[in-house]
Amino acid sequence: MPSQTTSSIFVEKKKLSKPPLELHYLGDRVLRQPAKRITKVDDEVRQLARQMLQTMYSEDGIGLAAPQVGVHKQLIVIDIHLDEPKTPPLVLINPSITRQSSKTCVIQEGCLSIPGVFLDVTRPEEVEVSYKDEMGRPQKLVANDLLARVILHEMDHLNGVMFVDRVDNALALNQELSKNGFSVQAVKPVA
Repeated sequence: MPSQTTSSIFVEKKKLSKPPLELHYLGDRVLRQPAKRITKVDDEVRQLARQMLQTMYSEDGIGLAAPQVGVHKQLIVIDIHLDEPKTPPLVLINPSITRQSSKTCVIQEGCLSIPGVFLDVTRPEEVEVSYKDEMGRPQKLVANDLLARVILHEMDHLNGVMFVDRVDNALALNQELSKNGFSVQAVKPVA
């Protein structure tokens, strides 16, 4: 974990009856547009990160990318420690994968933008990511297991890719999407 020296992005880990931002769902074109790099890390970016965290906690999520709330900026918030109120969340601005392991693993994923759908996805077990923190300072992080998966999942959102685009089992994919009211036509498989 990187050292988070500020509490500028700390928000209470609780559900709000009215989250500040609105989630977009599979089928919405806004989720397929690539996000733009953030040129200046300022109070506006920090406020967006705060609102994204409040929205994520309200929806019981562990990761949220700005495009999921209709904002085309390269900003991700992650918190895999929902039950630890003192553990700060991770804020990644303009994240970039610098290395990923060749060893992969298959784990079931879900997404706040595709509620109710959980399917197996193969991803690298470990990644190294460089990014800017909420103060604009360059950071590097080596993540594995769940954290690596969440980073890769959220970074996909920055490129207009959704986890269902990476599902190999077409039958399970069709069944899960149909069962939850989503169109299979909204899936755009990645090569």
